Amino acid sequence: MTHNLIIINTFVLYIGFMMAIGIYYYRRTRNMSDYFLGNRKLGAWVTSLSAEASDMSGWMLMGLPGFAYLAGLNAGWIAVGLAIGTWANWQFVAARLRKYTELAKNSLTLPEFLQNRYEDNSGLLRIVPAIFILIFFIIYASSGFVSAGRLFESVFGIPYEYAIFIGAGSVVFYTLAGGFLAVSRTDFIQGVMMFFAILIVPICAAMSMGGFGTTIAAIESFQASMFEPLTKPDGSTLGFIELVSLLAWGLGYFGQPHILVRFMAIRSSGEIRQATRIAMTWVVLSLAAAVAVGMAGSVFLTERLTGTGTETVFLVMTNTLFPPVIAGLVLSAVLAAIMSTASSQLLVAASAFAQDFYRTVLRKDADQKELVWISRASVLVIASLSVFLGLNPDNFILDMVAYAWAGFGAAFGPAILMSLFWRRATRNGIVAGIIVGGVTVLVWKQLALFGLYEIVPGFLLSLIAIYIVSLMGKAPSASVTGIFDQVGKSRI
Repeated sequence: MTHNLIIINTFVLYIGFMMAIGIYYYRRTRNMSDYFLGNRKLGAWVTSLSAEASDMSGWMLMGLPGFAYLAGLNAGWIAVGLAIGTWANWQFVAARLRKYTELAKNSLTLPEFLQNRYEDNSGLLRIVPAIFILIFFIIYASSGFVSAGRLFESVFGIPYEYAIFIGAGSVVFYTLAGGFLAVSRTDFIQGVMMFFAILIVPICAAMSMGGFGTTIAAIESFQASMFEPLTKPDGSTLGFIELVSLLAWGLGYFGQPHILVRFMAIRSSGEIRQATRIAMTWVVLSLAAAVAVGMAGSVFLTERLTGTGTETVFLVMTNTLFPPVIAGLVLSAVLAAIMSTASSQLLVAASAFAQDFYRTVLRKDADQKELVWISRASVLVIASLSVFLGLNPDNFILDMVAYAWAGFGAAFGPAILMSLFWRRATRNGIVAGIIVGGVTVLVWKQLALFGLYEIVPGFLLSLIAIYIVSLMGKAPSASVTGIFDQVGKSRI
């Protein structure tokens, strides 16, 4: 009982600190640019750690270790794909998107950028993307609330149905209060906490078992296939389609709004190089450690985890390894991971509704203050839908993240890449690509054809749709393609 009280007090102090940041930045949020992009004033450290914290979420501390707990190095293929995708996103997209969105009438959201980029007066390039953003972010945010529910249920024995509301309430509060400034600053803190937490647990577990050599020997003795990356948990060999599906997680990065918006908010494109180095260091070490947590947990824990319980391996190890105060701090990092991503997702979804739907369809003359309040109201509605979707305790976190990740990657990845790198792309081509990519993921997920991860057909068909529809139409005007020349003249 005393153990739990100490951890609860640590959690309360942490959540209180995060909420205090939200209240502080509430006073500094005066317009839509402040609320959604922090007025483009983020430095390299805040941008990089904020981007990675909002990217990895609770699934890195729960979903991926749970997979590695069963599959060993076979789970590492996801980590490899994500590391490559992270590097490609920072290397090729970050600086270009930062410059393009500023030149395209200081666009605050991805749909607004696409509309301004193609001088679309029909509203299609704001409404269509906004619809898919809302659909997939409800699923994505729900995975975060499931993580929170499982955290509180595992640590405190709180019934799952109540625990999910506690986690959701914490996230919603400081998202409502401070907007992007609060979210990005708390994400920086949470990114640091996640990094040290995911490194400390496997190292301490290995030392408690006699060192790294002893731990590796114990894992080999328990299940030698844990060190065979091409062997699945059931002992069968990983097929080509399955390998492609695991690596294809990396494709998703080009279309994740909550990550791309960080590129839009950095102080200048000149800081991208430093931010890339910071981000890649964080990602490579954190993903490797997440796989190590699951593998070490398979021999460290005496009681075997099954079903959705495998995704609590990090939580159970933390409770077993550390005294209450340290355990509370480490488990707060799990809450940090959940809060960082869910808050970012709620914010981007709210911006899609307020900026790209409400202002475009319902109230074109809405002023800045009204839009901020509409955004805050939509945060509540979207969060409520996400909680409702996550009420089923049998949901696997990694499965929910994979679905939403594929949706964004296929719907927006090709559209963003073509908009940044292909002069011939047209408005109709981009609209077609977004629809084809998003719908393909929704349909393929239900059919589960060939066992292929839905992001692969979605991404490829979206690219093909953009290419064919663009070539079928009239070439873009000089004013539309002129943005390429402007970017070329400026430093990226």
